[in-house]
Amino acid sequence: MSTTKTLTLTVFSAGFAAIMGLMAAMSASAQNYPNRPIRLVVPFPPAGSNDIVGRTVASALGDRLGKQVVVDNRAGGNSIIGTDIVANAPPDGYTLLVISTSFTTNPIIHKLPYDSLKAFSWIAFLGFGPNVLAVNNALPATSVKELIALAKSKPGQLVYASTGVGSNAHFGTELFKYMTGTNMLHVPYKGGGPALIDTIAGQAQLCLSSLIQAIGHIRSGKLRALATSGEKRSVILPDVPTIAESGVPGYATANWWGIAAPRGTSEQVIARLNKEIDSVLAMPDVEKRLINEGAEPSVKTPEELGTHVTTEMAKWVKIAKIAGIRGE
Repeated sequence: MSTTKTLTLTVFSAGFAAIMGLMAAMSASAQNYPNRPIRLVVPFPPAGSNDIVGRTVASALGDRLGKQVVVDNRAGGNSIIGTDIVANAPPDGYTLLVISTSFTTNPIIHKLPYDSLKAFSWIAFLGFGPNVLAVNNALPATSVKELIALAKSKPGQLVYASTGVGSNAHFGTELFKYMTGTNMLHVPYKGGGPALIDTIAGQAQLCLSSLIQAIGHIRSGKLRALATSGEKRSVILPDVPTIAESGVPGYATANWWGIAAPRGTSEQVIARLNKEIDSVLAMPDVEKRLINEGAEPSVKTPEELGTHVTTEMAKWVKIAKIAGIRGE
């Protein structure tokens, strides 16, 4: 055999051995996963729906994995800042991301530093829940019809708070405005907690909040619930009608939550996390807590979560066009 051929074969063999060694190391790492704490990035402030769902799941997931799952709130840019952190994290299963509706609306109105569909691996679906149309107690409106009449009598004067530009609350309220022919002023906040606080204080008159973060304020009497946004009434507020049955037929929106990881995370790690998260959601205490907070647990395969994300994106593109939402 010639010297050239021998050298080529040697280089090929060395490269092949290196690749096989790396694959073996990755496999062994996945089998030993996890061997240190896991960071769960919540790209919104504490007290919002993403935070509540994330912390509920993180606590029980840590117990099942035998390693702590630490919630890391990285708010800003309607979830873009926290999402970008995870997009650029090592794909080793130790940095995870809570995703929600904003994940699918941000590409419509923002130039993102990451590709929402190509930068992530899908891990698990967590659940969904309706929004609730809530108003400040001082507002002279006790029903959706009264709110619509009031808004029409004061065009541009009623202020609605949202969890940020491009959030579910923003898109959902703009759709409400479009379908009811009303004109209200949008004031975005950095998360659901701040938006609710200012609505209670009267800085804003209303908000379309996730039920999971508004339910405590509604139960305490700090906010008045006019209607929920789902296709059917919430099991948490069965006496509160839906927006659709309150004079806006066809109206329906909902929050949802899931877990993603950086693209390239191993299939073994994804499978392990999906299995354990599904088990967490089936735990009676976790299920009860989430339902009491306004979130209905629901499981999907990683592939089904990916399909859900792409379907949601297509839906919000249509709603953005209908409601006239523009990039900012």
